[in-house]
Amino acid sequence: MVELKSQAELDVMRESGRVVAQALQAVKKASAIGVSLKELDEVAAQVIRDAGAKPNFLNYRPHSAPTPFPGVICASVNDAVVHGIPSDYRLTDGDLVSIDCGAYIDGWHGDAAISYVVGTADPADLELIATTERGLAAGIAAAVAGGKMGDISHAVGSIGREAGYGLLENHGGHGIGRAMHEDPHLPNEGRPGRGMRLKPGLVLAIEPMYIMDGSDEYRTAEDGWTLHTASGCRAAHVEHTVAITTEGPRVLTML
Repeated sequence: MVELKSQAELDVMRESGRVVAQALQAVKKASAIGVSLKELDEVAAQVIRDAGAKPNFLNYRPHSAPTPFPGVICASVNDAVVHGIPSDYRLTDGDLVSIDCGAYIDGWHGDAAISYVVGTADPADLELIATTERGLAAGIAAAVAGGKMGDISHAVGSIGREAGYGLLENHGGHGIGRAMHEDPHLPNEGRPGRGMRLKPGLVLAIEPMYIMDGSDEYRTAEDGWTLHTASGCRAAHVEHTVAITTEGPRVLTML
């Protein structure tokens, strides 16, 4: 079921989204050569605690997962696209890091992700990240009342395909509100003018996931969570929680 949110509910989601943005900023600032992913997880946990919010990834377990998720953030490095478990791995020079984070206040959720490079950056990695961010911006621009879901999917997919990147197979964005994952599913590729009509009050997590070598294929790690590119090439992931309003897209996970 797709639930449309009231203005008051969107305002609470905005506060949740602000906490998520603060946590992501703090994690990026703390990311340095030698810092472990578990240490970054604690940075995000502290920001969320201090804000009086709660993490929505910790102990989350969809039907497809073998175990509850053990972290506050998803920390995916280099060939890990999404859902990386925060581990004892310590960042090294040139690592491409994708951090996904979520939090909720009074039962209303926010969800966002960023990608960045630690230390010396390969220009190809920076271009991948910049293109993924452009894909997100295009998806947000298409999230207008009266449009169709396919408009967002087409905007996200076109940017990635035109750059020669792959799109993580069978993965995309989602509805969000009282739960972290709600209907509808939002594919990262589609035909404009098709699909469900975008109505004011609909809230979507828009999240491009681009793969450098142009393939859509992936493999699942032994932990049952982390999704790696099939070839071992690098990937990037960015995300915002966005509300459809009569005044245009409202990004809820900005600072």
